Amino acid sequence: MADLILVADDDPDIARFVEVNLKLDGFEVAVANDGEQALQMALELHPSLILLDVMMPKMNGVEVCRHIRADRRTAQTNVIMLTAKSLGADKIAGLTAGADDYIIKPFDPLELVARVHSTLRRTREMRAQSPLTGLPGNVTIEAEVKHRLNGDQQFAICYADLDNFKAFNDHYGFMRGDKIIVFTADTIVRVASEVDENSFVGHIGGDDFLILTVASAVEKLCSKIIEQFDSGVASFYDTVDAERGYIEVENRQKVANRFAMLSISIGVAIANPATVDDHRRIAETATEMKTFAKTQEGSVYAIDRRRQ
Repeated sequence: MADLILVADDDPDIARFVEVNLKLDGFEVAVANDGEQALQMALELHPSLILLDVMMPKMNGVEVCRHIRADRRTAQTNVIMLTAKSLGADKIAGLTAGADDYIIKPFDPLELVARVHSTLRRTREMRAQSPLTGLPGNVTIEAEVKHRLNGDQQFAICYADLDNFKAFNDHYGFMRGDKIIVFTADTIVRVASEVDENSFVGHIGGDDFLILTVASAVEKLCSKIIEQFDSGVASFYDTVDAERGYIEVENRQKVANRFAMLSISIGVAIANPATVDDHRRIAETATEMKTFAKTQEGSVYAIDRRRQ
């Protein structure tokens, strides 16, 4: 499905010129003739990007941009400002209002289309990775699993998840919780690169990670992740908690419950491209094994050997 671009310009000739060039490049296009109409159409159509003229009747482009950024329904929409002014103050006003880029009139249609593509590509890349760890996110993870299933080499998919993370987060706060997430990501990436230079590490979200590696290396990889995680996790606890080996967290009834130190559980599924034709099946198996690993005490990995 083609991206929808909203063109907001009160000059019908310019609006038509931009519309034609974008459609020739395969985009869907909607046109607004003033600021108020542009804002309303942004809320109704949810365009991928808005080309927003600065000088428009009823509401100028800078005001429209501020409204777009302030509304949760449109806050993530890409905005490129179109301006006939080349003064630095006008550029700053647009960027300060939340615009992603600006183009000065008169503009080359090839440059306009290139800027649109560049802004959309940059946004997709940002959404495809975790903002906390910088690791590939779910979109890239799915693409990588599919890519490996299209190959001819057997590989392992490892689903790693922290145990007792919610209690840790509740007890110490989200800032220290984020540090644990980053520590876990760094540990997994370091071990994965040492064990298999062609490994892949993705951040599913929260305290969940996914690792792809050659099947022959998976036990070594899991063992080393557990070893290095367990040896470093105590440093994130207060001394008294680390020494006694647990934290106490009150529930809603004000009753204190004990939670053991953070550990990591890893579920492993072996994927054979010759026999697996759906990436969801292998992901479900890894999830099932991760759930089993979490029933064990401490840091554990569990490998599905039913198909071997």
